[in-house]
Amino acid sequence: MIDGETALARCAQLIEAARRHGADAADAAARAQSSEGVSVRLGQLEEVERSESEEIALRVFVGKRSASIETSDFTPAALDDLAERAVAMARVAPEDQHAGLAPQDLLDRGTAPALDLEDAGEPGPELLRERALAAEDAARAVEGVTNSEGGGASFGRSLFALATSEGFGRAYGATHHSLSAVVIGGQGSAMQRDYAMRTARHFADLPSPEEIGRLAGERTVARLNPEIPKGGRMPVLFDPRVGASLVGHLVGAMAGPAIASGSSFLLGREGEAIFPEAIEVMEDPHCPRGLRSRPFDGEGLGCVPRKLVERGVLGGWLLDIASANKLGLAPTGHASRGGGTPGVSASNLHIPAGSVSRAELMADVAEGVLVTELAGQGVNPVTGDYSRGATGFRIVNGEIAGPIAEFTIAGNLLAMFAALRAADDLEMHRAVNVPTLRVDGMTVAGS
Repeated sequence: MIDGETALARCAQLIEAARRHGADAADAAARAQSSEGVSVRLGQLEEVERSESEEIALRVFVGKRSASIETSDFTPAALDDLAERAVAMARVAPEDQHAGLAPQDLLDRGTAPALDLEDAGEPGPELLRERALAAEDAARAVEGVTNSEGGGASFGRSLFALATSEGFGRAYGATHHSLSAVVIGGQGSAMQRDYAMRTARHFADLPSPEEIGRLAGERTVARLNPEIPKGGRMPVLFDPRVGASLVGHLVGAMAGPAIASGSSFLLGREGEAIFPEAIEVMEDPHCPRGLRSRPFDGEGLGCVPRKLVERGVLGGWLLDIASANKLGLAPTGHASRGGGTPGVSASNLHIPAGSVSRAELMADVAEGVLVTELAGQGVNPVTGDYSRGATGFRIVNGEIAGPIAEFTIAGNLLAMFAALRAADDLEMHRAVNVPTLRVDGMTVAGS
């Protein structure tokens, strides 16, 4: 895989070619990644995969007109042709008064702390196979597990480089290790499945394969013989595995493009208390070894820690250059870059732990549900209406009373946020980390 110096040289070459063909400004983003994964099933090697990819995207501006194009052909002639075509496309594109590059005075100058995103070691396929087998073996050893969908282990490296005609040029790399197991319990139509998975930047931060496998097996067995719950309005507890999705809906509604287009249920609520005072949502792009840590955003702006929600109050929007210009605000360093045109994304997020245990959080629940898996995409980003299929456990008189399935939970995100309470069981190993969350007054319906 290419290194950062090579990637930046390619970006600079593309920008130079674009300017030579008539672009007023340009930026180029290069991505490279390699990965290797091993999967096993029932103790036998099932698949070994290795992939490598490299691509570079060019965005050019001719006045207020712009165009984006990308390629994986890095020969000098191909890059020159790409730049020429991009400029020609921009000349016939519609004008956009809000698009543009980040100005020099906003560009990041390398002040971010060391993020420690790259693991120097690299496990070979034999070690990956051993870890996948160990995870599956541990899962299958749990009493009640009857079959397996397999164990898996993988390793990968990635590189991101960005250069602009305003003088920015930086790159950073990252690694990831992952380990998983998926098993089945029960027989015939009564079968249930569940999983455990962990991803980390460094090998040393992964739990043991035995721990992953045991957790997958225990989760699966706990789901056997589910009932369909009674319907009604009741408290819903979200397990940390699924509670993070609520933060995802919040972030999506805070994204500048959604605000600028008037398509967010948070429109006009900046500075309002939309959560209880005890709830905060923290973002930290500089978290060492974080799964979404980054030293700069997709337009070359610095990323800084901030509170998206402070003491229940909604903070400012998440803005790239274009959405900031549309709203007449300053960009916030939240641009993300896939292909040519930037989008908006947040980095590492978490809701701090509450002051009560999970058991205490549900102690006064006479009838409710604990959700451990969600299905479907029944969320309206404009109105905040929320309805999703769910699986989990019934809560009766403050205690877990058995598995349930085939039900839906429904409400409105604004009402859900206003009723949110948090337990103290926060663990910080995901990209979005939350403790167990409780929302009262949701509608639960059995199928």
